[in-house]
Amino acid sequence: MSSQMENSLLDESEPAPQQTRNWRQRLRDNKDFLLRKPLTRFDALYPQRDEVEDDAFLDRLGEALTGNIVRKLRARPKRVFGIVEHVASHEVGLRALDQESLRELARELTRKLRREGLQDDLVAQTFALIRETADRIVGMRHFNSQLIGGWVMLQGMIAEMETGEGKTLTATLPACTAAMAGMPVHVITVNDYLVARDHELMQPVYAALGLTSATVTAEMTHEERQAAYACDVVYCSNKTVVFDYLRDRIVLGAQSDTLHLKLEKIYGGNESKLRIRKLLLRGLSFAIVDEADSVLADEAGTPLIISAEVASPDEAQLANQAMDMARQLVENVHYRVLKGERRIEMLEEGYQMAVDLSKPLGGVWNITLRREEMMSQALTALHLFKRDEQYLVRDGKIQVIDEFTGRVMADRSWSQGLHQLIELKEGCDITARREPLARISYQRFFRRYRHLSGMSGTASEVAGELGSIYGLGVVKIPTNRPSRRVVHADRVFETDDEKWDCVMERIAHHHARGAPILVGTRSVASSEQLSHRLHQLGLTHKVLNAKQDGEEADIVADAGHVGRITIATNMAGRGTDIKLREGAAELGGLHVIIAERHEAGRIDRQIAGRCARQGDPGNVEAILSLQDALMAPYQNSVSAFAMRHLVTRLQDKREQIYAKWIRHIQKRIEREQSRIRRNLLKADKQMGDILSFSGRAE
Repeated sequence: MSSQMENSLLDESEPAPQQTRNWRQRLRDNKDFLLRKPLTRFDALYPQRDEVEDDAFLDRLGEALTGNIVRKLRARPKRVFGIVEHVASHEVGLRALDQESLRELARELTRKLRREGLQDDLVAQTFALIRETADRIVGMRHFNSQLIGGWVMLQGMIAEMETGEGKTLTATLPACTAAMAGMPVHVITVNDYLVARDHELMQPVYAALGLTSATVTAEMTHEERQAAYACDVVYCSNKTVVFDYLRDRIVLGAQSDTLHLKLEKIYGGNESKLRIRKLLLRGLSFAIVDEADSVLADEAGTPLIISAEVASPDEAQLANQAMDMARQLVENVHYRVLKGERRIEMLEEGYQMAVDLSKPLGGVWNITLRREEMMSQALTALHLFKRDEQYLVRDGKIQVIDEFTGRVMADRSWSQGLHQLIELKEGCDITARREPLARISYQRFFRRYRHLSGMSGTASEVAGELGSIYGLGVVKIPTNRPSRRVVHADRVFETDDEKWDCVMERIAHHHARGAPILVGTRSVASSEQLSHRLHQLGLTHKVLNAKQDGEEADIVADAGHVGRITIATNMAGRGTDIKLREGAAELGGLHVIIAERHEAGRIDRQIAGRCARQGDPGNVEAILSLQDALMAPYQNSVSAFAMRHLVTRLQDKREQIYAKWIRHIQKRIEREQSRIRRNLLKADKQMGDILSFSGRAE
């Protein structure tokens, strides 16, 4: 099944050179980093890290050895946690300085950082200054835990910080320090709403330190984007910055190295025609990725494609023919639906049936590869993509739902004809196919940053993958206050009806005592099913899913009130904090009910993290069913047979056995997804080689 997404742009593209370096060079880079030398070359017009070629055995072995050693050295507890005392030693006297004196100190530290690089003592002084400035300007003083998180990110690692620990404020520490050292900084988060919110909160801090900052959002013009990227610190979404990079690659074409740009600047003649004047970004120097596990792991294999519409008058006719033939095939006779792998497997009888059905049609149906691709895509559209789960139909158009965040990705579409087939399935107008002009995956893009770091509430589960692909270590940051979250044992039922009855009973019980309640569901359909049941009982509630994404901020803001019931997909698990209102803490805080497990356990942890923030009380319980979507592909597996046999012998431990089986399946899916992402990276690099050789971008 294809998961490709597309975007449109009517420009031409040229190839980018494939540059490599071996593991010995990476070892020298890591040595320089450990010695805390400046992290960028100031003479680079468009700085970025060269493509790393690690297919050879020595490359893989060298990367594994040097990478693991370097990550462990960076994450040494003595070095990581020592920043707190180091910063405290520089805070004496800062409180006595007026605002102008603090600004003068910022200018002095800027000169030193640009001259000497990120030396430990200079960084500690800068952190102390940022902390004092934030306290005075926005009334938020960095906790010690936030100092640790900021230091971890400045060392090129992922800071794993619990929900509510203030990641937005923490990001100002490495962002300001790197910007003062002369590096263009990108603070990257998952959507434009969070981009605007986070920048609005932190912009006064940057301004007080003499730094410029801006946001880049989807609706901005080329000129507005250029002006924003020229600032010291830029807030943008992961999708926005990747597409802007691809636009730059199209402008740069094959001759994209610094030498060519310098020569062009010297001898290019007309200033307005220089390629450097048309570029959006100033290179890929320093990135702080918020929700790093989502961006760098969950979405890592998603190809970002700039494309142009291709006139195809027969598109609608081909789609209709493919769907008509697909509906005549019989499951388990002509094809199999492999739900666990999210793909269709055509059987020999199916191939022959496709040949027989397509013979009268002629044309492209006589081409074997084209015929099999169209049939496979039609079956995929019919059986693997469901309305209100993978997509919405809004205003007569198909809108893709991001399965990891639960949010609508209105400008995305599936490629290879799949989007058009789903449009046909839902009775929508069929849009034109697109021809790719430039493409890159998140994995390859983020590996090109000179300095990459991030923060997340849930990164430990994918620490190995983040280390092997991006060279990022993961450091768990202690909470500012001890957690008071109470996690109850899972309750597991054999049928969906039993599960939803129990969920309703628990909602009614906790609502009666006045506790605010958040129920986490997996899909739009599940959230609406539960909403219908609550309406029947006359219980007032609010629903937050992809259909109500415009009301997200208001719904989340009200979810902590006494007696409030909120149903949410995993939208409420990313970038949002539910604050307890008056009287809610005395009732035990927010009560979270997880009604379905997700394919990644990290998403469940994100939803659980909505409660018990910053030392508040809170409760979490999972109420599950063996008929949940996660379990459906494994009902007839060997593990299912073994589990049922065990349950017949140990009836008194039935729920514990079911709960362990669900977690086993979840971990199995996580491993499979990780393997797929690694394979996608290899395939993407091979595609890059082919496109470069054939004269296409990336």
